Amino acid sequence: MSYATREVNKVSTNMSETPSTSFSTIHRTSEGQVPSRRHLSITHPVVAKRISFYKSGDPQFGGVRVVINPRSFKTFDALLDNLSRKVPLPFGVRNISTPRGRHNITRLEELEDGESYLCSHGRKVQPVDLDRARRRPRPWLSSLAISAHASRHPTVAAAPSMPCAPRRLLVFRNGDPKTRRTVLLTRRVTQSFEAFLQHLTVVMQRPVTKLYATDGRKVPSLQAVILSSGAVVAAGKEPFKPGNYDVQKYLLPARLPGISHRVHRKGNARSENRKSVNWKISIITSDFPNAGTSSQIYIVLYGHHRSSAPIYLYGTDGVRFQDGHEDIFTITVGDIGVPFKIRIGHTNSGHAPSWHCKEIQLQNMNCGKQFYIPVQRWLARDKDDGEICREFPLLSKGQWVLPVTTYEVYVATGELWNAGTVANVYISVYGKKGDSGSRQLLRSKSSFNFLRGQTDSFLLEAVHLGNLYKIVIGHDGLGPGNGWFLDDVVVKDPTTNHEYAFFCHRWLDQGEGDGKIVREIYARDNSIFSARQKLELKSKETWAAESWKFTKGNTLQFYNRLTGGFVRLHPDGTVDAIGEKTDKYGLFDVIFNKGNICIFRSHEMRHLSLALDNGFVTGMAGRGTPTELRVIYQHSRCALLESALVPGHTLVFDRQGRRAEESAAGYADLSKEFVILVKGVFLNSAVILLATSLCQALCLQSDGTCTGAGNQSEKSYWKVHKISSGICMFESTKNTQMYLRIKDGLCDGTGTGDADCHFKIKKNLENASISLESVKSPGLFVGLQPDGKAKAVVYTKEENVCFYPQVIQFGRENPMGMSATPIQREGQIQKSENQKKMLPASEVRGPLPTSATKILHSQTSETLLSENEWKVSVLTGDTGTQASVTLWIYGDEGVTGPISLSKDSPEQLFLPRHKAEFQVEIGSIGEIYKIRIGHDGSSRQPEWSLQRVTMQHMKSKKVLDFVADVWLSQIQADGDSVCELPVMKEGQPIFPLVKYQVEVYTGQLKQAETESEVSLCLYGERGDSGLRLLHKSNMPVRFRRGQIDKFQVEAVSLGKLQKVLLRCEACDKSQYWYCEKIVVMEPGAASESIFTCERWLPFMSEGIIHSEIELYHQEMQINHQPKIQEEANDGDWKVTIITGDLESAGTTATVSLYVYGGTRYLGPIILGSGKHQLFNSNSADIFKINLQDIGEIYKIRIGHDNSGKDPSWYLEEVRLENIATSEVFCLPVDSWLAEDENEGDTWREIPIVRTSAAPLPVVVYEIHIYTGRKPGAETDCNVFINLIGTRGDSGKRRLHQSKSNKARFQCGQVDIFSIKAVSLGKLKTVVISHDGTGPGNGWFLESIVVKSEEEESSQEVLFLCNRWLDEYQDDGKTERELIPERRHSAGGGSGPTTC
Repeated sequence: MSYATREVNKVSTNMSETPSTSFSTIHRTSEGQVPSRRHLSITHPVVAKRISFYKSGDPQFGGVRVVINPRSFKTFDALLDNLSRKVPLPFGVRNISTPRGRHNITRLEELEDGESYLCSHGRKVQPVDLDRARRRPRPWLSSLAISAHASRHPTVAAAPSMPCAPRRLLVFRNGDPKTRRTVLLTRRVTQSFEAFLQHLTVVMQRPVTKLYATDGRKVPSLQAVILSSGAVVAAGKEPFKPGNYDVQKYLLPARLPGISHRVHRKGNARSENRKSVNWKISIITSDFPNAGTSSQIYIVLYGHHRSSAPIYLYGTDGVRFQDGHEDIFTITVGDIGVPFKIRIGHTNSGHAPSWHCKEIQLQNMNCGKQFYIPVQRWLARDKDDGEICREFPLLSKGQWVLPVTTYEVYVATGELWNAGTVANVYISVYGKKGDSGSRQLLRSKSSFNFLRGQTDSFLLEAVHLGNLYKIVIGHDGLGPGNGWFLDDVVVKDPTTNHEYAFFCHRWLDQGEGDGKIVREIYARDNSIFSARQKLELKSKETWAAESWKFTKGNTLQFYNRLTGGFVRLHPDGTVDAIGEKTDKYGLFDVIFNKGNICIFRSHEMRHLSLALDNGFVTGMAGRGTPTELRVIYQHSRCALLESALVPGHTLVFDRQGRRAEESAAGYADLSKEFVILVKGVFLNSAVILLATSLCQALCLQSDGTCTGAGNQSEKSYWKVHKISSGICMFESTKNTQMYLRIKDGLCDGTGTGDADCHFKIKKNLENASISLESVKSPGLFVGLQPDGKAKAVVYTKEENVCFYPQVIQFGRENPMGMSATPIQREGQIQKSENQKKMLPASEVRGPLPTSATKILHSQTSETLLSENEWKVSVLTGDTGTQASVTLWIYGDEGVTGPISLSKDSPEQLFLPRHKAEFQVEIGSIGEIYKIRIGHDGSSRQPEWSLQRVTMQHMKSKKVLDFVADVWLSQIQADGDSVCELPVMKEGQPIFPLVKYQVEVYTGQLKQAETESEVSLCLYGERGDSGLRLLHKSNMPVRFRRGQIDKFQVEAVSLGKLQKVLLRCEACDKSQYWYCEKIVVMEPGAASESIFTCERWLPFMSEGIIHSEIELYHQEMQINHQPKIQEEANDGDWKVTIITGDLESAGTTATVSLYVYGGTRYLGPIILGSGKHQLFNSNSADIFKINLQDIGEIYKIRIGHDNSGKDPSWYLEEVRLENIATSEVFCLPVDSWLAEDENEGDTWREIPIVRTSAAPLPVVVYEIHIYTGRKPGAETDCNVFINLIGTRGDSGKRRLHQSKSNKARFQCGQVDIFSIKAVSLGKLKTVVISHDGTGPGNGWFLESIVVKSEEEESSQEVLFLCNRWLDEYQDDGKTERELIPERRHSAGGGSGPTTC
């Protein structure tokens, strides 16, 4: 046994198991069940090690637990990279050592199962107390006792094996303080705020939809529950009802979780039963006018053992805390030890909350000891310093135990758009001597708090907390735009003059990041370290935003701000930085890229590249090491070009543009920073991002507005339509036919492609940004408000008009004679306009979501609001209802709903033959064409006879009359509790009512049936049907295995169907349902709409259970009699795709399958996209395909299209099962399908293994590509090849990684590639092609040689071409099919010579 191993074992015997070891590595479902593990058929298990890693020198870091096996980490460096994302170290994890830091670990084999190790970013390791690190409480648990922090070197700590008990929460019933329940905040019930409300519904035995604090403030989130005072009021839909919610009586503080022993300084630990202590508290209110309060007073006592919970001081004999009165209370708390401070405050509630406290007296009723605290301070928002919470130390031997300190708190809001907040921000500061309690950051020196890019300073008065170690900061989520991007917090202690830095740089926003609005942040060693970390993070973010520029094939320019010119490489190899923008010697092609190391070749002289040779800037022929330059980005978006061979040597020029080695200028007159510009960004049909910050972009929202605070995702992609030189239009790729525009002084994304959408692109050389000026309204630019919303502004050189374009897909210059003239373009636009006028507006733009309508309400003036007010009258027939009734109103520009039709007395609504009237505001939704009305089936009388709905516009008196005369009941009539009614015009509906026939196919798999409720929503060109419960089937029992259930959904005609939303609410796993497909038929139509599902519902993806799925339309003409079920299943196979369990094994790409049989092959069979919850890490996705008449299967090919944000995919296994015969083939893959892994191939071929015959071998085909010698023969395009032999083909493969050259397909060059495929037999043909992308897209191919070796034979085949693959040369083809010319000898060298 090695010394390192002995040390680990020795230390581990003295330490208890880490807290994380008490949890299973299998995630629990939301129902609390543990899903069964898959891969039961694997017969060769991989031995896994479960290891805990801690942070060097940081006992507050609770450690991470990692499972290590040969599949998860192939190398030691891979483990270091993985830990770097989990352990917060400034330069990542670069060293792993044993717990005492004596021995470094350098190989995976040295790690011992079940042991603990330290991570550091350097060789120097600071040991930590692992016992203490393992006891670190989670944010949802109560804080540690004071003694746990006060003693620096305790010899006996709390037992680490004792788990921290979850916090208790007292829940009162709204309006009934006598009805209360105590709830434990366990992990199971706090998975989400909605899950917690559902848990309270069960506990309180009544619906719980809202939570309030005991003083009536709303508790909006789970974080607010965790940080509450320990009691909440549970309500349904009704408002808060005041009451005597006596927290003190029911929340007597107990012993803190995890602290079971008193710490004795001499090292002797003994158990002690702590008894409760009775305290007499006397509080005297000052005797001058208005000193009393209507608010609720609370106190918190701090002792050397622990602190109490907030104790609310209530009275039963009249009003308390009035002018000049003394109020006396007797309270019981746990043994807090010797008290050293008290916190007193109030909830700022009632009509007169301000309070002036004179003094407080405490008496321990057990021992008689008394304490006196002179207060003499206001606790009021409008008095003194505005604080409603204060702390006071107690006297010991006539001296204050601790001083009162006024901390300076500096809060920096980030510079992202919409980073500011109007919500109320709270902070709690923790030190070795206690905490400050939750304080609102209210009074800053700034006029407005928490604005974008602003640093606000606050004063926080508290009894001195000792050395600070963490803060908890968050907001209440109230107000519009309440999300907040917090950069960092600095707390200055004036007593010690020490600054504590708390680095955050994250969103506190329920709609961003992880959704948290409260964060627990630990202090950095010093503010200098924090500033350095901020700079490093900014540099990383800048590189992530700018790295696209250095993609191989891009053409760049390097602008120097000092010289005002561009870097030029002259034919004689000299370099300067005074070139003009149009200088042909100032263009450079990226021909090599690996990380941030690139080679920049002159675009004009292709034999010269920019180089740093022994510190001299020059041009160099070839691709030697001096030409490799490292790009280092500064936070100013400028880059340094440094020698990859000699770090520190950079491109430097003086003011005259001369190289530094030729200049006599001083250091101040030299510059080494360059602005990088990319050529061809705004070519026609390009897809771009208009970045507004390092991680945000201009995004079209669903309501047609634009925001600069969008994510840099597909939702923010814009397609470029080039009108003329320097003038473009920008069309949203997510919402086609919606263009960015400036019209009538407003900026939005609702343009139709007319002149309002034309923008002149103004380029800013100083930072590589652009500004967009309206062509129709010169002087108006697309700008951003601080909240990120787009608006038309006058250009002022401010940042709010700067956009940083990023190319997602390059466009192409139009060939001569093919560009549309302005007259033609206007004609096309007019034609498009006429087509749109013929369609309802919803077909052009789609409905606006409800949230967008609400935003519109809050921003319109009073005059506009009156335009949106309607009176709704609902006439009930012979049978009324007390259920909750909801209304939706659809217009051609949007939808408003759900609108709850309710009043204070619901029992008086919807009575038989009674008209109920409501006044509603429906927003700007255009011309109304239908409504939907229904009820939720609640109450004792869920059936309802609806006669008529009338809507009257309050201003114009326009009336819309909807005659219903329907039963809304799941028992009677059609069994539907919802109905849709169209607007009538001249006695006829605008759109007819349609009874859609819906067939639901339950699969043939075992246990495919369900008894759960299934709901369906149909989506078409004219909106949706709403979510309908599939209740009344043609079958006696619904959703049986192999059964077809038929339902009827009546809705106003939706036009052409586009998708359906399917939901299955299963209470446990035994009720999961396997749906095969949904077929929707419209009476009288010649076609049916098929929506294929073929999966289980609910399903788990990335640890989250999804109860619903969107299915997209696949149309099929009905020109035959429907086949019977047995015929439809003939040839069906079940395909199971198992994605590996590595952290990033899942893919966002679209996965396809090819299956080869003796008779024919089928493919591509598109299995689906990772964007739709498929192919996630550690998941098994099941599909059904039909392989009828394919013959005996001998191989498959599976791969993806490399699309999406993260296309790399680790495929573990493919299983094929013949449903009819139960024949199963297990095809292990265990490989990455990724361009940046292994061979760089995104496809794999796997032979079928049968007992009756040997499988075909997998062969490596070596492909030699000879590029011709003609001028311009090289290409930067993506090149693809398909090898075709007597046993099938290899499929279209991208030639991605050349074995012989860094830059592929250069003039006269031979590139060697290899692909793996199941043996193709004798090669007959190759098909070679390229995609035409990149600046130089033509290619002259001379020949291809394919070599392969099998066990009994080898072949070397020559395919001659000698032709262009170019749209504009030869015959214009970019794909050629080549046949073998002759057998090529093994030693032959018929390839062409180099240029």
